[in-house]
Amino acid sequence: MKAFNRIFAIVAAAIILLFAVANGLLFRDDPNNGRPYLVEISRLTRVVETDGLEAVDLTACDYVTAVKPFGEDFYDSHSDYAIREIEGELYRFDYAVDNSAERGKQILTVNIALAIMAALILGVMLYIRVTILKPFDRLKDVPYALSKGNLTEPLKEGKKRFFGKFIWGLDMLRENMEQQKERELNLQRDRKMLLLSLSHDIKTPLAAIKLYSQALSKGLYTDKDKQLEVAQSIHAKADEIESYVTQIITASREDFLSLEVNIGEFYLSTLVEKLRAYYTEKLALIKTEFSVGEYSDCLLSGDFDRSVEVIQNMVENAIKYGDGKKISLVFDEEDGCPLVTVRNSGCSLPDTELPHMFDSFWRGSNANTEKGSGLGLYICRQLMHKMNGEVFAVVQGGDMCVTAVFQKA
Repeated sequence: MKAFNRIFAIVAAAIILLFAVANGLLFRDDPNNGRPYLVEISRLTRVVETDGLEAVDLTACDYVTAVKPFGEDFYDSHSDYAIREIEGELYRFDYAVDNSAERGKQILTVNIALAIMAALILGVMLYIRVTILKPFDRLKDVPYALSKGNLTEPLKEGKKRFFGKFIWGLDMLRENMEQQKERELNLQRDRKMLLLSLSHDIKTPLAAIKLYSQALSKGLYTDKDKQLEVAQSIHAKADEIESYVTQIITASREDFLSLEVNIGEFYLSTLVEKLRAYYTEKLALIKTEFSVGEYSDCLLSGDFDRSVEVIQNMVENAIKYGDGKKISLVFDEEDGCPLVTVRNSGCSLPDTELPHMFDSFWRGSNANTEKGSGLGLYICRQLMHKMNGEVFAVVQGGDMCVTAVFQKA
């Protein structure tokens, strides 16, 4: 807003300067200073030379009022005059240059036109400031508030609706963050309850194992059959504890992400063109060759935004872990399912690690110098499963190929 205020002040100063310059030029070009009457005197002089004094017609003159030959009272006049010698005789040309009324009208007209232009320019700038910039200035603190967790107050749209889609998007982001926060709190609560419950359940078999082990250590069971029975009981209790531990591990690995998918329909070409538009420029900046193979357009079933997210995660992985020489989108079809493959040169991942690529929080041996959480491809698989698709990876000719399998609508 401060920058716009400075621009407004500069424009206003420029308009004032324009007024000053225009009026200065108008007053400088006053007929009194330009002496246009001399033109008429020169024309009348030629008329007298050729046709005589009787041929002079003053009705067509704006400034010359009289022409007199030399005689009595030749130099007496109440008006301005000029003297010319024509064929040896002197002639007096009276003239008047009082054209101030007409000049005043011209100056007034120019100033009115400039005033209208200035009013329009300043009016438009004020309109932009009040209806566009000022409401937008109120939104500048929204991202900061969202980052601090202030998610309760909805965003209000103005009557002009200049930022309808922008405010709608921010409000959707706020709602999604609020829902995500609520889901996370519920998940944390459920997880804590599960851990407390399992911890309590583990205490019973653990106490039994401790009791049996103490009895065995003190030699209370001398009968071998009884010792075998106690050993079997310890084994059974250990299995019970193992099942509880498995539940804890499963609970800690699953459902830590809430991935919502809205199944719809979209064309493969729409997906491809969005990816092409984004990555053509991005990969050109880092000097990586990017190519998009030929494909047959078809209608796909799934969530368009989530599908874009899947392919983007695959391409970002290719950027991170490839050699930076070439990345390509390759298309195929198998059993009626369209396949979209992201292929990058310079695969540095051992074949033995391929089965773990889509595990949560797993990072390969080639990720030592790259930042990441190990969730990108895991999210890809979860999203593709929710869209009734699949994702897999293979190494072909030294290139990493990650393929997303879509369903046709």
